[in-house]
Amino acid sequence: MPAGRGASGEVVEASAAAQTGQQAGAAPAYAALDLGTNNCRMLIAAPAPNGFRIIESVSRPVALGGDLQRRGRLSPAAAGRILRAMDLCAERLRRHGVRRRKLVATHACRQAANAAAVLDEVRRRTGLKLQVIRPELEARLALTSCAPLVDPVAEQLLVFDIGGGSTELIWIDLARVPPPLRRRAVLELAPLHGRLDPESPLGARIVDWISVPLGVATLHQAFEDVTCDRARFALMSCHFEDLVQGFAPVAPGFSHRGALQMIGTSGTVTTIAAAHLGLSRYSRDRVDGTWLGTGDVERVIARLLRLPPDRRARHPAIGAQRARLIVSGAAILQTFLRLWPVARLRVADRGLREGLLYAMMHEDGHFPAGIG
Repeated sequence: MPAGRGASGEVVEASAAAQTGQQAGAAPAYAALDLGTNNCRMLIAAPAPNGFRIIESVSRPVALGGDLQRRGRLSPAAAGRILRAMDLCAERLRRHGVRRRKLVATHACRQAANAAAVLDEVRRRTGLKLQVIRPELEARLALTSCAPLVDPVAEQLLVFDIGGGSTELIWIDLARVPPPLRRRAVLELAPLHGRLDPESPLGARIVDWISVPLGVATLHQAFEDVTCDRARFALMSCHFEDLVQGFAPVAPGFSHRGALQMIGTSGTVTTIAAAHLGLSRYSRDRVDGTWLGTGDVERVIARLLRLPPDRRARHPAIGAQRARLIVSGAAILQTFLRLWPVARLRVADRGLREGLLYAMMHEDGHFPAGIG
């Protein structure tokens, strides 16, 4: 899949179909857009036997967290970055003739006092209407995107999504679902028609979910006055653990029956996976779905903490944009591995956008092969 970086810094990937135009009779195009705290990302895709085929992927930095943390509002500069990203996305949607779409905004727009005014301006200027979604829906969509990665032997499932401004966790009990049907049972927890049912028809049950109002950007900002990376890492991890105490699977006396699988979907997890694999250039095909031993995770984190900031920025698996935030992300990840010790973690280079695509396609009767 060819990739390029536009003059304004956006990352754009397009398949051959995207470059030559949709062929007559091709499957209809769907689009999912996620306006997050750090980035605005959009996927345009079409149904395929194994899920969906990506037509085009767009990612553009918006960096909303700093102004929001200080003022509780999106600054004019932040609003300008949002508008420029939306201009780009609107042009790509027109180019591909996309009719079926879900365009959502998450933590930053939930928190900003002036988010409604900014999104109204987006609608007036581009015609794109974004929905600010609730944290539970965000957690559900991350879960849905990971359905193909569920291990059929897993009787308990924890999916977490470390974002820029918030972190979502959702715990699923699969013990009553026959192993061959567990992936399908998770997919059926997709929020169709706005319903958020606690149990799927096949018996997958949501034990609990939580949205912690800290992600890699906001946690970094909360401790940016601590100059020693090791000390900052320890403080971040302890602070984050305090905030997750309301999650039922953390409560004293909580126990679960059966094997636990943990799936992580976030830039933090994919970055650590890429570093472990020794990739000189990021490859989604190599990273998505890979298993990481928790010992491997701990070794990568220890190596990254030893690097000074300038060398971290030059690390091929991290890069300048993520180098500033990898310590806070690693602190969150380390907290999860301490609370729920598992032998290995499955890495998902997928999340809210993929969950939106699965939900829309499933609603329209396109069910991925191999799910169950």
